[in-house]
Amino acid sequence: MASIIGKHLKVSIFGQSHAAGIGCVIDGLPAGESIDLPLLSQFLARRAPGSSPLATARKEADIPEIISGLYQEQTCGAPICAIIRNTDTRSADYAELADKPRPGHADYPAHIRYGGAQDVRGGGHFSGRLTAPLCIAGGICLQILNRYGIDIGAHIYAIHNIYDDPFDPCTPAPAILDALTRKPFPTINDKQGAEMQSIIQRAKDAGDSVGGMIECTVLGLPAGIGDPIFGGMENRLSAALFGIPAIKAISFGDGYESGTMFGSENNDVMTIENGRIITKTNHAGGILGGITTGMPLWFRCTVKPTPSIAKEQQTISLSAQTDTLLSIHGRHDPCIVPRAVPCVIAATAIVVLDAILDSSYASLFQNHLLHCTFE
Repeated sequence: MASIIGKHLKVSIFGQSHAAGIGCVIDGLPAGESIDLPLLSQFLARRAPGSSPLATARKEADIPEIISGLYQEQTCGAPICAIIRNTDTRSADYAELADKPRPGHADYPAHIRYGGAQDVRGGGHFSGRLTAPLCIAGGICLQILNRYGIDIGAHIYAIHNIYDDPFDPCTPAPAILDALTRKPFPTINDKQGAEMQSIIQRAKDAGDSVGGMIECTVLGLPAGIGDPIFGGMENRLSAALFGIPAIKAISFGDGYESGTMFGSENNDVMTIENGRIITKTNHAGGILGGITTGMPLWFRCTVKPTPSIAKEQQTISLSAQTDTLLSIHGRHDPCIVPRAVPCVIAATAIVVLDAILDSSYASLFQNHLLHCTFE
């Protein structure tokens, strides 16, 4: 069950980085929803490798092959099964890793967990390559959510110690979210974005890597979505987001900073504006008690530096049981953050649509739709 997520809407991810292909199965989508396949391909292109000098040189078209679940470009009630064929693999680059696990990577715990039978090529099923089918599922969910007035946007909030302008936590501008989808390096402040790219290039030139943060927001969610205790929106989102390799921390709303505040500072004062209940601030990130408040849902993810780096590092030899040195070959991103932005959007879209499709929320969602503006 490790590769399956969801309650009403179940998404399963399968494949390995250097296997014949990777893919997903999406079960529980409502029938009759139109799916724009060219638009889905545009979304996948934001994550695809080989599109930037600051990304891996591996070239994959990442064109999804829909095996089932669509008829005349509409969901038909059957599970959607989609496959992406792997075409540009260099498995020889990874031969040494069966004996010499990479520091910072899952090679060693995978060796213990699977008794040495794991696929080490390209990281096997621990690879970021598996986020491509995640983006298929999330891209489909995003189209359905957009149709009903719910939008999800994200940007590179930080690379190393350089920070982008943050989203407005109360009223993020839809125009900014839209503009970010068309930027090859999605930052709000292009000057800060240029500095971030410079840091990534310096790390690459040094045979090193760098990490950062992604900020994500969800607009248009009504109040009342989610459950307390273990079924909260933070719980569900965290489970999906931590399925993205390299995500190491998630902070909802003010998150860590809320621990430095007084209650009078952290509490979001409620008011009525144009007949609608809102809060003047949004320190809670649009979630209280695991349930949405009707304010924008927002959070930040921390992404660690890519563990596969060219710099020589100390590791161990599993066969000889001695310390040894490792120089990693192959094609790797000096920074995962830019290509992880659509992955965060995809994981969020899956969770949000799953929560809405839960039968106990159906009437809430229908009431919300009555107030949406359809284009």
